[in-house]
Amino acid sequence: MSESLAKKNTELILNGSLIAAIISLSLPIIANSFLQSMYNLTDAYWLGQLGKNDMAAISLVTPVQNLIVNFGQGITVAGSILVAQYVGARDLKNARSMLSQIFVCAMMFSFALTFIIFFSTRGIVGWLGADGEVFNKGCIYLGTVIWDLPLLFLINIFTAASQAQGNTVRPMLVNLLGILLNLVLDPLLMIYYKMGTAGAAYATIFAKVPCAIIGLFYIMYRKNDVYLVFKGFKFEKTKLSNIVRIGLPTALGSAAMQFGMLLMAKNVLVFGDDAMAAYGISNRINGIITMPSNAVGSAVATIVGQNMGAQNPKRAEEAYKKARIMIVAFLFVGGMILSRKISSTFMVSIFADDPKVVSMSADFLSIMAFWCWTNGVHNTTTGLFQGTGNTLYTMIVESARLWVFRFASLFILSTVFSMAERSVWYSVVISNGIAAFIMWILYKIGLWKKNKANL
Repeated sequence: MSESLAKKNTELILNGSLIAAIISLSLPIIANSFLQSMYNLTDAYWLGQLGKNDMAAISLVTPVQNLIVNFGQGITVAGSILVAQYVGARDLKNARSMLSQIFVCAMMFSFALTFIIFFSTRGIVGWLGADGEVFNKGCIYLGTVIWDLPLLFLINIFTAASQAQGNTVRPMLVNLLGILLNLVLDPLLMIYYKMGTAGAAYATIFAKVPCAIIGLFYIMYRKNDVYLVFKGFKFEKTKLSNIVRIGLPTALGSAAMQFGMLLMAKNVLVFGDDAMAAYGISNRINGIITMPSNAVGSAVATIVGQNMGAQNPKRAEEAYKKARIMIVAFLFVGGMILSRKISSTFMVSIFADDPKVVSMSADFLSIMAFWCWTNGVHNTTTGLFQGTGNTLYTMIVESARLWVFRFASLFILSTVFSMAERSVWYSVVISNGIAAFIMWILYKIGLWKKNKANL
């Protein structure tokens, strides 16, 4: 059934209704992203029951894990783009070979980084500026949860391979299993067995184990069009070159963004543990708000990738335009609703009961929700550039969004206007808006039209 769905979606992408293709690909990705975010939100809820120090500790160190994950995802993003173009070109032999190259590279990378971060945990958390109970809990969480990295990479490869073939339902179902396990394991380990912060980390790892096993089974299943081939495996210079050429800019851009998030966390911590907890809660909820935007961006990358592989750039651009209009309209309406004080306060109250934390979180969430439609422009345009392999432009804009626009606006708002923690809140939406505008300008210039992923 899943393989027939992939073939059906590929036909839809290349020859059918583009709106139907966008919706067909996006809805399962949205559901999948929602389930993925539930890992963090479930942790956030139960950590909120333990205390603000637990929440502050995880909020502080989570960007470290995200830094590694996002750098490694450069490999899987490149693989997804290249596999999608091979699928569009009907070259399944090379699609299988590319998937195998991606798998070996990603797994080697994940194990190497796991050991490096594990033995550097105390130095990293100390560098972030934590002390006392926040330092101890941060070390416990990071030193434990980092061991899920190989599992996460395997799941990401499985997801990328499925999406490249037009099947976004399969990853959603696998993630559903993971979130159901996490929903049970979080209270069991954190509350019942009184493991606290460590329990949150162990719950995340244990929930991923069966998902990784299922993902590995599917990418090795030979009835799929694209599967792993290890017989006679050897690294292929041309494919590795394409992976590096397309994946490295994405990896560097994502890593730069996440490293900047570490520095942002340090800046937030200056305003106290309450601000740090509020920052973490609001960012988690904002992740749900922007899920549709991220999902449509991923769908655009797949649709554009397959159509560029089929030598049909006009259809690729048409898909991008329709997707951008759809998601911007959706986010604008949804953002107007969620930005109301009553809505934002209700949302954050689920994860915290400290009045000061709730007030700060609701304020941040209201501001982000009001301007969330800019993410629709940014993500769909990024999907267009990624689908054509033009990841260098997305890397530059992604890096500048944080390192130039966000930190510059943060400095001005905090020092010139003395806005305290609100300088952080507004620096986020200002930088997101500028980055979205620049991506749109790059599209209008036509820089996306050269297919950098020529096979």
